Amino acid sequence: RTHLEETQRVARRRKFPFSRERSDSTGSSSIYFTTSSRNPNTDDGESEGGYTTANAESDYDRESERESGRESEDEVSCDTVRTMRRDSLELPPEDDTCDTTSPEEGLGQLLEQADRLHSGDEQDRREGFQLLLNNKLAYAGQREFLWRLARAHCDMWELTEDKDERRSYATGGKEELELALQNWDQSAECHQWFAILCGQVSEQESISKRIQAGYVFKEHIDKAIALKPQDPQLYYLLGRWCYEVAHLGWLEKRTVSALFETPLTATVQDALQNFLRVEELSPGFSKAGRVYIAKCYRDLGNASAAVLWMDLAAELPGYTKEVKMDSAPLLHPVTSQLGH
Repeated sequence: RTHLEETQRVARRRKFPFSRERSDSTGSSSIYFTTSSRNPNTDDGESEGGYTTANAESDYDRESERESGRESEDEVSCDTVRTMRRDSLELPPEDDTCDTTSPEEGLGQLLEQADRLHSGDEQDRREGFQLLLNNKLAYAGQREFLWRLARAHCDMWELTEDKDERRSYATGGKEELELALQNWDQSAECHQWFAILCGQVSEQESISKRIQAGYVFKEHIDKAIALKPQDPQLYYLLGRWCYEVAHLGWLEKRTVSALFETPLTATVQDALQNFLRVEELSPGFSKAGRVYIAKCYRDLGNASAAVLWMDLAAELPGYTKEVKMDSAPLLHPVTSQLGH
C-alpha cells in the first residue's frame, strides 16, 4: 500500500509539468506561429498492472530537463521572431543601381531628347513622334510635353504623302492643343503650333474653310508674338501669312467679302517687314525667309535688292531653322508654287 501511494504521487508530479509546458509554450508563441496539436501523453509511468516501472524516477528527471530546455527554446524562438518582425518593418538598403530620377528630371530628359530628334532627319523625327506618343499617358497633363507632341504631329504631317494620313496627323495634333490652350492660354508655343496645325487641317478643305482657317492662324500667331516677341520663327510664319494674303486671287477675295465681315488684309510690304525682322533677330535663321525677302523686293519693283537677297539665300544650307512645311493656310493655288 505504501509503495502504491508513492507510485501515484510520482505519477501526479509527472503529469503537472506536461500540462504546464503546453500552456506556457502555446501562450508564449501563439502570436507568431500556428502550433500543431499534440497527442496527450497517456503514459502514467505505470505498468499494465498499475505498478511503477523501474525507470520512473529517471524518466521524470529527463522529462524535467527536457521541459527546461523547451522553455529556453521558446524564449529564443520568441526573441528571434520579434527580431524578424522588427526587421521586416525596416526599409531595404538603398541600391546604387536603382533609378532615383524624379518625375521632373524624367520629363526634362524626355523633352531634351524630343527636341534633339525633331532637329534630326526623317527617321529621327519619326522616332521622336513615337517617343512622345509612348509617354503620353504619363505626361499628358504637362504643357511642355503637349506642345511638343503637337509639333511631332506636324512632323508626321510633313513626312506623310497620303492625304488621309496627313489630315489624321494634323487633326490629332490640333485636338491636343485645343485641350492645352484651355489651361495654358499664355503659352506662346501652344498658340504657334495650334496656328500651324489649323493651316495643315485646312489643306484639303474648300476655299471658305481655308480662308476661315486663315483668320484663326493670324489670331494665334499674333498671340504668340505678344507672348514671345523675340522669337524669329513667329515673324517668319506671320510673313508667310501676309505674303499669301497679299496674293489672294479674285475668287478668294470675293469669298472673303461674301462670307466674312472683316476682310483679310495684308500687303507685300507687311510681309517684307516681318521677314526683315527675322533677319534682325537672327541673321541667317531661314534660307526660305531670305528667298521671300527677294520675292517681296521683286514684287515691289526693286530688282537689285531681289538679286542681293537671292545671293544671300544661296549662302545658307538647304535646311536652316525655319519650319520646313508650308505653314500658312493654303489660301489659294499659287501657294503650292511658292517653294523655298
